[in-house]
Amino acid sequence: MVRERVEEAKGTRERILDVALDLFVEKGFDKTSLREIAAQLGFSKAALYYHFASKDDILLALHHRLHQLMFVDDGWPLGGQRITVGLWVTMLDGFIDKIPANRQLIALHERNRAAFEALHDKEHERVHGDLDEQLLAALEDPSIPDRQRVRMAVAFAGIMGGLLFSGDSLGGMSNEEMVDELKRAVHAVLEV
Repeated sequence: MVRERVEEAKGTRERILDVALDLFVEKGFDKTSLREIAAQLGFSKAALYYHFASKDDILLALHHRLHQLMFVDDGWPLGGQRITVGLWVTMLDGFIDKIPANRQLIALHERNRAAFEALHDKEHERVHGDLDEQLLAALEDPSIPDRQRVRMAVAFAGIMGGLLFSGDSLGGMSNEEMVDELKRAVHAVLEV
């Protein structure tokens, strides 16, 4: 019985995030109210507070979804392995493969930059710090030639920057075209 309630709460929480994502992308974070989110779900605003203390908490949870795109089931995809260009390509290709199912999440970040910049808390900074440290550790490996480390950094930044800053300009591309072009660009930068 307790397990069923936990699963139901997770399901409700995810539904709240999905509805908020739709509204934040369509109307913007600042122009969406908790009341509108609750109405879309068919329950009271007070019910939202059971799952999220504020609209900022909803936005932060959506931001964490973006972070999770870089991870696989067992955690960081590099998993303590010695970094190679091949492993870096595998990690970036895996991330690129997740993009089609998450285009709306990426649009949320692009369209609501000011809201994300204003959103700072210790947990958010810790998550960013952990991811940043793992990426930097990979790029600081002195056994990888400098030229290749620069290319690894550019490939990663190109994906993130290209997606977050291109906005709706790539909206006409099919998912398959976007995945193919991103992989071609990454492979070209990394010379693989």
